[in-house]
Amino acid sequence: MIARLFSATANGIDGVEVEVEVDARSSDDPRKYIVGLPDAAVRESLQRVDSAIANSRFPAVKGTTVVNLAPADVRKQGPGFDLPIALGCIVAAMNEAPGQGRQNNETIDFSPWCIVGELALDGSVRSVRGVLPQAAEARKRGRRYLMVPRANAEEAAAVEGLSVYPVDCLHEAWHVLQNRDATPPYLPVPAESVSAEANLDFDEIKGQPYARRAMELAAAGGHNLLMCGSPGSGKSMLARRLPTILPPLSAEEALESSKIHSVCGLLPRRQGLLRERPFRAPHHTISDAGLMGGGSAITPGEVSLAHNGVLFLDELPEFRRQTLETLRQPLESGEVTIARATGSVSYPCHFMLIAAMNPCPCGYRGDPRHACTCRPADIARYKRRISGPLIDRIDLLVDMPPVDPADLMNAPAGENSAAIRERVLAARERQQARYSQTGIRCNAQLSGKALRRFCPLDQASSALLYDAVESFSLSARAFDRILKVARTVADLAGRDAMRADDFYEAIQFRSFETQLKQ
Repeated sequence: MIARLFSATANGIDGVEVEVEVDARSSDDPRKYIVGLPDAAVRESLQRVDSAIANSRFPAVKGTTVVNLAPADVRKQGPGFDLPIALGCIVAAMNEAPGQGRQNNETIDFSPWCIVGELALDGSVRSVRGVLPQAAEARKRGRRYLMVPRANAEEAAAVEGLSVYPVDCLHEAWHVLQNRDATPPYLPVPAESVSAEANLDFDEIKGQPYARRAMELAAAGGHNLLMCGSPGSGKSMLARRLPTILPPLSAEEALESSKIHSVCGLLPRRQGLLRERPFRAPHHTISDAGLMGGGSAITPGEVSLAHNGVLFLDELPEFRRQTLETLRQPLESGEVTIARATGSVSYPCHFMLIAAMNPCPCGYRGDPRHACTCRPADIARYKRRISGPLIDRIDLLVDMPPVDPADLMNAPAGENSAAIRERVLAARERQQARYSQTGIRCNAQLSGKALRRFCPLDQASSALLYDAVESFSLSARAFDRILKVARTVADLAGRDAMRADDFYEAIQFRSFETQLKQ
């Protein structure tokens, strides 16, 4: 008797369908085998399945049982195959499909189903990671019904075109498989989204008009930004309020980002898709693998978890230089590829890098109210922790002076996030219309021929840029960054044509580069 069911696993952020075949044969020497390139967690599933079946009072298979996971050349990872294997064993032990007699040499096929879930020893069903990409793959393969742990029901139901059946235990899973017509599919409950804007707002920022303008430009064009200022100048406050002026996630972006969080098991409870742009702020002690992704099972890192959102690196020079250097390729390509002996996995990582640093190790260089205690050699060593090639990949460089006490006490409330966001949305809409046939989402992604096409230079602008490159010793990459930022300046002003004034403002945000590289 062979029972054939379908399950899925995740490879990167994509789902891979897996066919689960359970063959039970009479034998005087009962043994159990699992084949099809399983990892340790999958090989251990037979012990979990045996205990779950026994504790759920189902009949055990008498004889030799062979479980095959196809295709055999794809490594199977994780405990998500427990539930389909257990149901296959029950079908084989009963020697018949639900409600129908079968011959021992026949195959019982449950092809409309995709079944995913981990089993506890008592037969209860536990949640698994990566259900969202697995559900998307099930729909792509033409499966109509999806059985998942109840804790994963929301993310599974986010994929349209599937009837989702959440289960809590093996008994319930068996009942659903037998009586699908009598069991209503899951209906997701709309969850209330709490926006970051409810607690944080730009009107709380006192002073710093130059940095506020840089934040608006970064949000409007998707640009990377580095802020340098003494402690208390507002760097972290500004960074944490950036999500309040960013445009909402599109349906495509929400699905992409949610898949990554699903693979990591980080989707908010009772929420099928992310509703807010990700904001990730790892500590400076993070490892290379934690930032870029990796591990024996190859999981996404912080750069991928920040996909379509913000990666905030506070105290940038405190990160290991080797770790920071790994950012260079993802910042250019928007993708990170992790290679291991077992294979390679690619994760998307289009994110806005927002970084903050002090001007020196003690933090008070240039502060009129605090004396700097750092030696010149210490300051130079501190700045060298950030390489020139990494600085070249940052569009906006902002020197933030200490906030004047008079501004803290008497300055009126600044412009709120809602007003800034309106201008950002208008600028993004202009970009979407301009790049609708190119696949480019924002100005920061311009490169090559597209950059020259959409950022033309007139005679006055060319002369201005030539002087800037000579005066600040800018690299070719920094030159391109100026073009992108100038394009965003024009978009915020509601103009399609770029003027010399736009380039002048963009150059101002690179003038600080020479101080950083000294």
